Parts: sequence; structure tokens; C-alpha cells
Amino acid sequence: MSQPAANDDAIKQRERELEAMRAQEKSASEAQEKMRAEVSAIAQDRAALNQQVIATAARVRSIETQIGDSEARIAALDAQQDRTRQSLASRRGEIIEVLAALQRAGRRTPPALLVRPEDALRSLRSAMLLGAVVPEMRARAERLVGELSDLVKVRKQIADERDRLATDRDRLNADQSRLAALVEARQQQQRRIESDLEAERRRAAALAGQANDLKDLITRMEQEVKAAAQAAATANLQAPPPSANGKPNLGALKDPGRLSPAVAFASAKGLLPLPVNGVKIRGFGGSDGGSGVQKGISLATRAGAQVTTPCDGWVVYAGPFRSYGQLLILNAGGGYHVLLAGMERISVNIGQFVLTGEPVATMGTASQVASILATTPSQPVLYIEFRKDGTPVDPGPWWAAGEGEKVRG
Repeated sequence: MSQPAANDDAIKQRERELEAMRAQEKSASEAQEKMRAEVSAIAQDRAALNQQVIATAARVRSIETQIGDSEARIAALDAQQDRTRQSLASRRGEIIEVLAALQRAGRRTPPALLVRPEDALRSLRSAMLLGAVVPEMRARAERLVGELSDLVKVRKQIADERDRLATDRDRLNADQSRLAALVEARQQQQRRIESDLEAERRRAAALAGQANDLKDLITRMEQEVKAAAQAAATANLQAPPPSANGKPNLGALKDPGRLSPAVAFASAKGLLPLPVNGVKIRGFGGSDGGSGVQKGISLATRAGAQVTTPCDGWVVYAGPFRSYGQLLILNAGGGYHVLLAGMERISVNIGQFVLTGEPVATMGTASQVASILATTPSQPVLYIEFRKDGTPVDPGPWWAAGEGEKVRG
């Protein structure tokens, strides 16, 4: 092909690529507009908005789990591929000796033997079919065929798994964008309700600086910050009493428009979902990494993982606090508080009532909790603590059966 013709082909190829990129951008823009229109349409209906927020957050966490599973499978397949490659590389001389039989049939040893195992496999099979491999080498050739077949199969599995991973990441990005729009719509509703929100935040920050510990912070917030005090008072009035028969009414959890807890916290043992996908690295009552005792549990998470509420409750604090990073405190009623710490960003406000499974924060890319920095500095960690009348209690009995298995890590 002449040089001008080659240049023309390159230009045409570049034009096709640009056209494909423009089509993708147009499709993405149309999808964004459609999403914004959908969010705008439901933003006026609090129950519908809550339902969409919770459902989308659940999808995000489900996809996060799928991505984690895919990454684990790819790691295992990569290790299997490396072992097979090393095995074949250690017997390279034997492979070449077997393949030398192909030369008698007018063939050459396949180039880049271990880079393209498919080539070596085809050559071996052809040689065996044509009888080019001498009988005494047939058993050795068959063993090599088996190993090469396994290697080709693993390479195909890795490629398929990476395709699934790419698809899941695309789905995660789309759902995260939708969730961000839904959360913003929810917070706009909240801001309209709380006209003095900024003043409340400043007052909360000042109290956080004065508080001696978490118990002191909760007491100060619920006594001195209007939104937190109202939330605490509402919690005392509207939190349902524990069920007389020990069996809470779970049907109430299906109402996305509720303004008070569906289930009394004391009756919710064995029902609560974990607030984030992760692996337990420290348990209640164990060492806190220093000379103290862990008053909650710590879960190592993915970077940017979605954090959702494990229960219904009122936000009585949301912001930075001492060595905990970003801290969220919920009054769950009945004297119970739920504390979540170590997030990078919180997306709810003081005084707000949140529902089980509602997105409230996202994790960062590294640990924000000072006591954990020394052991896992490069991995985000969520710290979870339950308190009853100011005293930390073991959260273990509250997790749903499947969730309890997860936190055993």
C-alpha cells in the first residue's frame, strides 16, 4: 500500500473513532438528562424520593459486592495462570523436544510459546492427529496438551471475568450518579425545612471542640443545639415501645414515608443490616490498637464505599470529631444511639430523620480513624458503635443472620 493511501486509511480510522466518541457522549448526555428529569419528577413526593434513594443505595452496595467478588476471582485465576505458566516454563526443554517432532511434518515450533499458549496447543494437537509425534513421546505430549488446555481455559475465564468487572463498574458509576442526584434532591427538601441550618452547623462544630468524649458530645448536642434537641425529644416521644411478644411488626419497614422508627431498637435484634460492605478487623471488647478496649467494631471497606443507616433514627450529630474523622450519631429512640465514624463525606443534616438502608455517607480512600491508621493506613475503615443510655453495648446481637457472618471476617 502506498504512503498516501495509508495516510487516508489512518485519517478515516481516526474519523470513525471520533464519531464513535461523539455518539457515546451524546448517549451519556441523554441518559443524564433523563435521570435528572426522573429525579425532578419524584422530588416533590417525600415517600417516593425516600424509596428511590434507598433502592438505589441498595443497588450500589450490591454492585460493590459483585465487584469485590469479581476481583477476588480474577486474583485467584491470575495465581492459577502464573502457576501453570511456571510449570510449563520449567519444562520448556521438554516442550521443545516434543514439538521438534513437528519438523518432520514440515512444521516449525510455534513462536512465543508461553506468550501464546493457544498456538502451542494447536500445534501439539495437529502433530498428534497427523502422527508426527513419535509413540514414545505421545504420553508426554498428552500431558502438555492437558496443561496447555488448562492455561487457555484460565485465560478465557480471566478475559470473561474482566468483561463482567468492566460492566459492573459502568453500572456502579451510573447508579452512583443517580444516587448523588437523589441525595441532593433529598437534602434540598431538608434545607427548605431548616432555614437556620448553617448556624446549627457552626454551633455543633463549637460544641464538638468543647466535648471531652463521645458521651459528652451526645449530651451537649441534645441539650444545646436546637435541631439535635428537637430530634432527641421526638425520639423519646415517637420511638415505638419494645414488642410485648418480642416480635416486631416488620411490615412497617416497607413504608418509605414514615417519620418515626418502624421497629423499636430494643426489639430489632437479629434484624439490622450492616451499614457498609466490609471485613471486620476489630471486634467489640478486643484491643483498640493501644492500651484500651474496643467499644464497637471496625470494618475495612472499599475506597468510596457507600454507607447506609443500619436502623431508623434522628441525626443528632454530623461532622468531624477529634480522632474519629467524620462522625455521624443517630438517636434510635429508647435510650439507644448508633455511632458511625471514619467516613470521608456525610450527606445528611442534624435533626434529619433517616430510614433503614438510607445512604448517609461515603468512605474515602484511606483510614480516617486515628487509632487504626497505624495498622491499615491505606484502607478506609468504618467504626460502628452502639450505646444504651451512654454506655457502649455489643452490636453483635443486632445484626441480621447473614450480616453477622460477614462481620466475623
